Amino acid sequence: MMKLILSLTSPFARKVRVVLAEKRIDFEAVVDIPWEPTTRVPEYNPLGKVPVLVMDDGSTLFDSRVIVEYLDNLTPVSPLLPKENRPRVAVRRWEALADGVTESAATIFLEKKRPEARQDPEWIVRQESQVFRGLEAMSEDLGEKTWCTGDFFTLADIAVGCCLGYLDFRFPGILWREAHPNLARLAGKLAQRASFAETVPVA
Repeated sequence: MMKLILSLTSPFARKVRVVLAEKRIDFEAVVDIPWEPTTRVPEYNPLGKVPVLVMDDGSTLFDSRVIVEYLDNLTPVSPLLPKENRPRVAVRRWEALADGVTESAATIFLEKKRPEARQDPEWIVRQESQVFRGLEAMSEDLGEKTWCTGDFFTLADIAVGCCLGYLDFRFPGILWREAHPNLARLAGKLAQRASFAETVPVA
C-alpha cells in the first residue's frame, strides 16, 4: 500500500488527501513534521517538504502537483484532469493560482512566527498583496459558474477549496467570504463532500 508522508496542517498535503479520497485510493498516512528535529522527511524528499508519496516499490514522488497528476492517472475513477490539452491547461491554471495564494499565505504565517524584531514588514505586505490579488482573480474567473471550469468538479476546485480552507485555518481575520460571495458558495459546496469534511486541518 502506498504511504503519504504529511503534516495534517499542510494545505498541499490536504490537496493530495482529497484527491486520494475522490479517487478512492487506499493509502497509509504517515505524519512527519518537517521542522521537528526527529523528522525523516529529507530521507524521502531532498527538499525536506511534505507531502511525499511513497509508492509500493519504495520510489517517491514529491510536490503536490506531481503527486495528484500521478494519482489521477492511476485509476479511471472520478477523473479530475481533462484529457484534452486546452481544458487540462485551464484546470492547471486554476491550480497554479490557488497554490500561489496558498504559498503566499504560508510564507506570511512562517514569517510571523519569527521573533518580531527579525520579521520583514515589507515582505509580509508583498505576500499579503499577492493573496488579495489572487482571491480577486479567483472570484473574477469563477463568476457565476457552478465549478471553477464550468459544469464539472475537477482538480481546480480541489486546489481552490484547500486554499480557502487554509485561509480559514491560519487567517480567520481575512474576510474573503464577505468580499467574494461566489467563492463562499463554492467553499460551501465543497464542505459537503466527504473528501473535504474528513480533511479539515486542526491545530
